[in-house]
Order: sequence, then C-alpha cells, then structure tokens
Amino acid sequence: MYEAAAAAPGPAALGPLWRLGAGRTLFVGPLVYNAPHQHGAPVFLSSLGGPFGLRLPGGGWLACEAAMIPAGVVHELRLDGEPVFVLYAEPDAGGPAALASLVAAPSERDGVLVGRSMVQTFARELHERRDALDFVDEGLDDALAFAQARARRAIDPRVAATARALDRAGAPLDRLARSAGLSPSRLQHLFTQEVGVPFRRYRAWARMRRAIAEIVEGSNFTTAAHAAGFADQAHFARHFRATFGAAASVSLTKPRAPAGR
Repeated sequence: MYEAAAAAPGPAALGPLWRLGAGRTLFVGPLVYNAPHQHGAPVFLSSLGGPFGLRLPGGGWLACEAAMIPAGVVHELRLDGEPVFVLYAEPDAGGPAALASLVAAPSERDGVLVGRSMVQTFARELHERRDALDFVDEGLDDALAFAQARARRAIDPRVAATARALDRAGAPLDRLARSAGLSPSRLQHLFTQEVGVPFRRYRAWARMRRAIAEIVEGSNFTTAAHAAGFADQAHFARHFRATFGAAASVSLTKPRAPAGR
C-alpha cells in the first residue's frame, strides 16, 4: 500500500494591510465583530465579495456592499472573519463629501450612506496580492482624486490646514487658531461644523493615527503608545477599543510589511 503523499504547504497567509499617508488611513483585512464605536474621521467601507453587517443605534442589521459613515456616528460591524476595505479621509483629503462619492446608487440611513462599492476590484487586489504595498498609494491617489472631483462641497481650507498640522505634530489650539486667523473658540466651532466632531475628539484621532503608524513601521505597542502621547500600552489599548470597537491585536498583529523588510 502506498502512503499518501504529504500535501504541499500552501502560501503563507498575508497579514492585514495598513497604509497611513497624508490625509488618509487605510485598513484591508479580516474582521469578526466591532462593537458600537465612533470615529474622529469619516469612514468608507467596502466588502470584497459578500455583504458585511452594519447596525446603527436603534436599528436592525443592514447587509451592505459599501457604506460611508460620517465622523462621530456610532455604528456596529459584523464581518464574521471576512476581509473588508476601510478608508478614513481627513479634511484635506475631502472628508465625507469625497468618501460619499465612492458609494454608488446610495441611499441614506440616519446620515449614513449605503449602496454599491466603486472600489471593490481594487480592494480585492490589495487583499490578495503580495505586492499590494507597491501599488496601494497610486490606487488610493486615483480613488480619492475621482472622489474629490465628484464631491459636492469642499471643506473650509482653514479647517483642512488645522487638521494637517494636528496630524503632523499636535500643535496647541492657540497656535493653530493664530495660523488660521481665528480665535480659539471660533476655530473650535468651525472645526465641529466642518468635520462633524469636536476639535478635541479629532485631536485624539490624530494621536491614534500616529500610534498605528508607529506599529505598522515596526514599533511594539508600548513604544508606539509612548511616541504618540499615550501614558502606556494599556492607555492606548483602551482608546483603540473605544475608537474601533475591537482590540488592537485583532487588526495590528503582524501587519504587512514592504517586500524585503
């Protein structure tokens, strides 16, 4: 009797893909369940195949191919281990008006747009291809340029400039207000009006972006937490769960690195 030949090992599973750049944050990878949470920036989600579950406060589960959720809107996600494309756009990248353009045939549910995805093929390529980090930036540039061209309104340039400054260094409010030619109270009011969340919440989002960027670049959670201004790893972990509705380990363990690193 012949022994069965050992099965050849399959290709190693690719880790989650994170890409953080000027004005945008991208995650592509599998998720299971994200408890009710809200972001400091608007977010666009696209399935890579079958629909994902989205629930808004007081409602039932919606089966979605794509959705645009404004900043500050509480929502819940159910993916059951399936991959999803998640793109956050900061004010200088067009914010919610740009992301809304990535939802085809949209319908509105309590301020959230749901419909078909304009980027599903691109999302699948990012998830499946080992060289995805080689072309992700060009693809995002194209997607956001398309979205911004179709956006119905632009965000106030003073708010966009303030968001860029926060993302780079977290400058104090009074300095940001002087740069914008506004009083601190007026800048805060305008920021909330344009972005959809208070200035303080967006500052916390910018700090979270810095911590994620550190981890994606190879730092451990403790080093990344300190570099971004969190007291310690536990402080970062609490804020991550509040921001995304799931533990940091779910999406930030072994993120994909460029070839050769």
